[in-house]
Amino acid sequence: MVNILIVEDDSKQRENIVKMIQGIGENLNVYEAESKEQAIKTLQETYINFFYIDISLKNSSGLELAFEIRKIEKYKFNWIIFVTTHIQYMLHAFKEIHCYDYIIKPYDKDEVIKMTKELIEGSHIHREQEKKDKHVIFDLKNGINIKLNVDEIIFIEVNFRIMTVHTKNASYEVKNLSLNKALEMINCNNIVQSHKSFVVNTNYINKIENISSKVWELNFRYREEKAFLSYKFKDVVMEKFEQHI
Repeated sequence: MVNILIVEDDSKQRENIVKMIQGIGENLNVYEAESKEQAIKTLQETYINFFYIDISLKNSSGLELAFEIRKIEKYKFNWIIFVTTHIQYMLHAFKEIHCYDYIIKPYDKDEVIKMTKELIEGSHIHREQEKKDKHVIFDLKNGINIKLNVDEIIFIEVNFRIMTVHTKNASYEVKNLSLNKALEMINCNNIVQSHKSFVVNTNYINKIENISSKVWELNFRYREEKAFLSYKFKDVVMEKFEQHI
């Protein structure tokens, strides 16, 4: 599944480009925002593969939003396509923000569809390559460093300041590391926080069971141990879980 965010403050223009992209018929989700604030909220709640951003936004600019996106570790290299009537901004965008391309208003349907298809194909290739090749190195409590394939991490828990990384084949106690830092190191779309004490790989969840009004129990393939899901992280985890069903 590819997630696209359209950031455009003109509702008619936004509606037009959303319809163009949705008409492609690919396996994708199209999200919308009319301001920098809405866009930031969306990309924090849902991983976005690439962005269409209008240069001129309410109370801000597309360039300012792009700079904010580039400050977020997991979005440093995601594709940004600017939508503009101001061609003079594009040199700055290419040099400072490393945008992928730009589209001149009014939208050319064939151009939007062609570019979107190319980006969707590129997203699939990138994800498959990342899944095969991405590793992370942890410093274990016994003084040994271990290199793990990110895709084999099932979940991570912190209990009395002791972090344990559970993989398909074994569990490892990690030295002096927070969940936030572990998430930053892993930097994987499918591995997200589910609880103040747990980070989980949504690819391996096989059951989510409600055990109280605001807490759910997570069961995994390959492991008997369980993790927890709190109300704060429920929507993000549920969305990713449902994508894998």
